[in-house]
Amino acid sequence: MRLYGAVAAGGFRRYATYGTATAAGVFTNTVFGFIVAYTYVALWDQRPGLGGYDRAQALTFVWVSQSLLAAGALIGGGFQEELQERIRTGDVAVDLYRPADLQLWWLAGDLGRAVFQLLGRGVVPLVAGALAFELALPSRPARWLLFLVSVVLGLVVGFAVRYLVGLCAFWLLDGVGVNMLASLASIFCSGMVLPLTVFPGGFGEVVRLLPWAAMLQVPLDVLMGTHAGAGAALGALGFQAAWAVVLLGAGRVLQGAATRKVVVQGG
Repeated sequence: MRLYGAVAAGGFRRYATYGTATAAGVFTNTVFGFIVAYTYVALWDQRPGLGGYDRAQALTFVWVSQSLLAAGALIGGGFQEELQERIRTGDVAVDLYRPADLQLWWLAGDLGRAVFQLLGRGVVPLVAGALAFELALPSRPARWLLFLVSVVLGLVVGFAVRYLVGLCAFWLLDGVGVNMLASLASIFCSGMVLPLTVFPGGFGEVVRLLPWAAMLQVPLDVLMGTHAGAGAALGALGFQAAWAVVLLGAGRVLQGAATRKVVVQGG
């Protein structure tokens, strides 16, 4: 565990060195947050209670989403491109010789990255949104604690999905296509564009059962008390934990199939 803790700390320090990029990201998230927030204001003025949220809850959804955007790598910026490049060049063979588990190594590094992005790019947009709009943020510490647990589970689910995407490079010469598809699925199915509760009928029920819902929609609902009561909150966390176990297990299986025989391109 000390090894993976050191890897996570290294991931944090790695991203902390890019101060200018972080400042630019904070500015972008804040500006984009205002654009989406005023769009939501117009939409909720016309359709009060849309998706089961009042206006303050909808705006909370916007600003907390912006605070989690970079941490969850919902539109890219995670580790999968680096993993794919190491697979393409054959450097992954060195990774496999390390006295460390490949999946846990990348998980630790990605969690370190996510913690920095949560602190470095997540706090300022949320504060800006809270100063400019009335948000439905909870006052009870217990709710914030449940939210943080849900965020961690969402980050693990996001890692597990992107790890599967990264491993596709063992069979594909170029990961650009699969990365684009994964980003589109993340944008649409996580709730980043609109809360998933807005989608009607059977389609909405299906999309809320997909793993992308565990990355953003569930943490937001836990924060705002949609899953009221201990049983409902534990059920939401259990939904995230179940997807984390399933997807990490799938990553194990795919990793085993890919690394039985590693062939470096060109030799």
